[in-house]
Amino acid sequence: MDLKSNHTSPVLTDNAPMNNTRLGIHSALMPYSPKGSGFSPTLFLTIPRKKSGILDDVWSSLFDAMKSSSPTHNKLTKESIIETTTISDSDVAYCKWMFKYPSALSSFEQISNNAKGKKIALFLDYDGTLSPIVDNPDHAYMSNSMRTAVRNVAKYFPTAIISGRSRDKVHEFVGLSELYYAGSHGMDIMGPVQPFTNGHKNCIKSTNKQGKEVNLFQPASEFLPMIDEVYRSLVEGTKDIPGAKVENNKFCVSVHYRNVDEKSWTTVGHSVHEILKEYPRLRLTHGRKVLEVRPVLNWDKGKAVEFLLESLGLMNRDDVLPIYVGDDRTDEDAFKVLREGNRGFGIIVSSVPKESNAFYSLRDPSEVLEFLKTLVIWKKKNVL
Repeated sequence: MDLKSNHTSPVLTDNAPMNNTRLGIHSALMPYSPKGSGFSPTLFLTIPRKKSGILDDVWSSLFDAMKSSSPTHNKLTKESIIETTTISDSDVAYCKWMFKYPSALSSFEQISNNAKGKKIALFLDYDGTLSPIVDNPDHAYMSNSMRTAVRNVAKYFPTAIISGRSRDKVHEFVGLSELYYAGSHGMDIMGPVQPFTNGHKNCIKSTNKQGKEVNLFQPASEFLPMIDEVYRSLVEGTKDIPGAKVENNKFCVSVHYRNVDEKSWTTVGHSVHEILKEYPRLRLTHGRKVLEVRPVLNWDKGKAVEFLLESLGLMNRDDVLPIYVGDDRTDEDAFKVLREGNRGFGIIVSSVPKESNAFYSLRDPSEVLEFLKTLVIWKKKNVL
């Protein structure tokens, strides 16, 4: 089967609750996603065909989005060091922002009061949440103290890692068998064997590395040949751009430009854009100095949270409190799912103000570590 087509161009989507006009994205390019938490018989998104004259807008929107989501770091100077001794405008802005998204640490009593008599289900992003953002994505290691904290929370609460990385890669980084893992933004989930998920297409029984029977859910399995093909094309198309790195995350492909000179960002974006013109069934999203190619599928981290809750027998229960901790735009889908109907709490990890569907905030992975430790201490005190 010919996987290519030149009928259209890739769709640029933005998972964060941002104003579309701010990014310059034409409304005709936004995917349709049906409302409601139920699983649709078909997962494919309905994408309106593009009108002539809009393709240039897609490219300019892509570059604008790359810049807005990837602020550059100023070089450290004597003047900047002196400036940090006083309260800066950014500090004031962050303090104001925290009125809307209060610290999950200082608000822990409020969170724990909501958790009384309930079972907490914990969902965690990886990069920027459990590990710091680093220049080389292959070196995004979590600390031993973080690994211990995650292991400890998993003793008391059902815990899952939901990452844009491949499931195998994030499992390699975390190295804990007592967790559930969802890779490729939730398109590759390994969860418990439960009758609740037996009716789902693309859900099969498998065996993990420890020999335990698990459910393997891969709603985008038919896209694997296409993803592999695009990965090879992107590697070839960006090989002459210093610092560019292409990562195959099995059901999606990440093009990292963190180590690319800002003057060459347009070259990266244009190369990706040109290659994806041939693949109308793939869409382009962006994160922190990364462009991500994904199937045009009505599936995201929010849907992954719902699937895991259903797999665990915790869906639509009043005695369950899901908590999701994440730092990137792709995590907004999960925050939105928890905010709707007051299902649970989203916690955004950010050191700069940004609009979010989360309820609370943490500044960086070090505060995530403290939050996880605090959860365990609270649970130990409240074990019956």
